[in-house]
Amino acid sequence: MERIKAFRHSIGLKPDDIMLLQPTRIVQRKGIEAAIQLVKELNSPQYKLVVSHEAGDEGFEYASKIKRLARESGVDIRFIDQMVADPFAPRLQSHNRFSLWEVYQAADFVTFPSLYEGFGNALLEAIYFKKPLLVNRYQIFQDDIEPKGFDVVKMDGSMTGEVVADIKNIIHDRHRREKMVTHNYRIAQEHYSYDLLRKQFASLISNLLPPQRFAHQECPRAVAGS
Repeated sequence: MERIKAFRHSIGLKPDDIMLLQPTRIVQRKGIEAAIQLVKELNSPQYKLVVSHEAGDEGFEYASKIKRLARESGVDIRFIDQMVADPFAPRLQSHNRFSLWEVYQAADFVTFPSLYEGFGNALLEAIYFKKPLLVNRYQIFQDDIEPKGFDVVKMDGSMTGEVVADIKNIIHDRHRREKMVTHNYRIAQEHYSYDLLRKQFASLISNLLPPQRFAHQECPRAVAGS
């Protein structure tokens, strides 16, 4: 808990500020414009948008566009990629470097308005850390994830007033929020847990291996004279 407080303090958040986390790289398909519009529509200086990952994979033009849009929209946006370390590295004790897992825990809400994804690891990460989240209904989400029954705020390509109102209600309604994240965690355990993965691997391997024909037979006797 002290590390979480230290992280929020290190990026200038006040105790009553509400941190919306965009846990992605700054590339166009992540749809960060929608997260900026959300914070603009929430219309309170309490809401801060924090982007965890870096730009550069596809150049810096999109990052410049996002910064300009946030400035023109009056949105407080903070880029923290220089502060975020590999969560699988040995635990850091530095006061200016934090694990991505600590960043998730510091968030009040997660935005994931991607236009398309191969799957969407950040979605499961947010669910693991029991954070409510916004998801744009990209194709893989519609086909493979949505049918599982997750309780998330959904948008269909655009930020509507209904979506904004739903998010505001979730952030300020503790009972609604806890019910939501508990439900999502249970669904994720059922469909995406390591236990399930181990069972699926075991089944796959057993189907690939040839049958052991002699497993329960005695070894043939040596031929006389051999």
